[in-house]
Amino acid sequence: MTGFLVKRFVKDHDNVEDVRVRTAYGTLTSMVGIGCNLLLFVSKLCIGILVHSISVMADAFNNLSDAASSIIGFVGVKMAEKPADDDHPFGHGRIEYIAAFIVAFLVIQVGFSLFKTSFGKVLHPEDMSFRWISILILLMSVGIKLWLSCFNKKLGKRINSKVMLATSADALGDVVTTSATICSIGIYGALGFNVDGIVGLIVSVVVMIAGVNIAKDTLAPLIGEAIDPEIYDKITSFVESFDGIVGSHDLIVHNYGPSRSMASIHAEVPNDCDVERTHEIIDHIEREAMRRMGILLVIHMDPVETHDERVVEFKELVTSVLDGIDSRLTFHDFRMVDGVERINLIFDLVVPREYKPSVLGKLKARITEDVAKKDRRCCCVITMENSFISESRE
Repeated sequence: MTGFLVKRFVKDHDNVEDVRVRTAYGTLTSMVGIGCNLLLFVSKLCIGILVHSISVMADAFNNLSDAASSIIGFVGVKMAEKPADDDHPFGHGRIEYIAAFIVAFLVIQVGFSLFKTSFGKVLHPEDMSFRWISILILLMSVGIKLWLSCFNKKLGKRINSKVMLATSADALGDVVTTSATICSIGIYGALGFNVDGIVGLIVSVVVMIAGVNIAKDTLAPLIGEAIDPEIYDKITSFVESFDGIVGSHDLIVHNYGPSRSMASIHAEVPNDCDVERTHEIIDHIEREAMRRMGILLVIHMDPVETHDERVVEFKELVTSVLDGIDSRLTFHDFRMVDGVERINLIFDLVVPREYKPSVLGKLKARITEDVAKKDRRCCCVITMENSFISESRE
């Protein structure tokens, strides 16, 4: 079904980096979500009134909020499609994250309202009635929501959409809450115990937790995230694959919406290179980054010594010391001031963010000490900086 809908309503559906294709995906998932949730809302509301169940009616209004969320998601995707303008030179892609955050707020609000209503039902329970038709319709609801969750998750991963992934998580939460509602009605029908209010409380808590998780996921790219290890490897490998580039460091990626990124990186080049020729290579890499990956890449050229055997020797010495302390430690901008009695080794040290400020001084002292053990003339001049890479890499 998912493949059929995509082929039917999304033109050029494999070109997921294109803004128009992304918008078509967003429109499709929004329309499907609105239709399914409105159908479920009407069905569950009728059942809830018929069997006098607060948990069923709570589930119905949860579906109504999901329909509203789909509408907000649709508006967000359409607004994110707007091209860059004078006031927003990086485009409007982050509106999609804001839309997802609004969806999260609505989910939390609905959960809180249901919690209050369910708590009242616990204190003052009302009689229910059991009917098989209600069970059958609710089971159908579980099936629809399970499919809707898979549908949004599959397409959300395909185009890297926070809104779709948030909708998928919300739909999966609905599967849990509706299943709990079915259990409530089943227990009343089989044993005569009215646990409707208690189940309503459980449903409301699940809904609120889902809303909080969605909010956390959508706020992260707005606040600023560490670089995903796969993205880091992809960009650095791409830059270092070109002739004349011997290394790279200081990669920073700024997210301006799904498939809208700007990055900067320091590309290391031999210090005896032809500057004009190397500048041409750098320009070519920047153009290829936009063409192949859709990333606006800004490259700073860093000259490094590659031929002086003595400099290379001491650089390898520092590398061996750092590997002996922590293999995650890296360094760059290595320079050496050579002397008879004293050799200054100057470099920038990149440390994982888990290193506390109180540890950095001890780390610097240990590196200096371990280097001096290998050559007593060496004195390290170290500038410390934190890594921008996600901890999952380190």
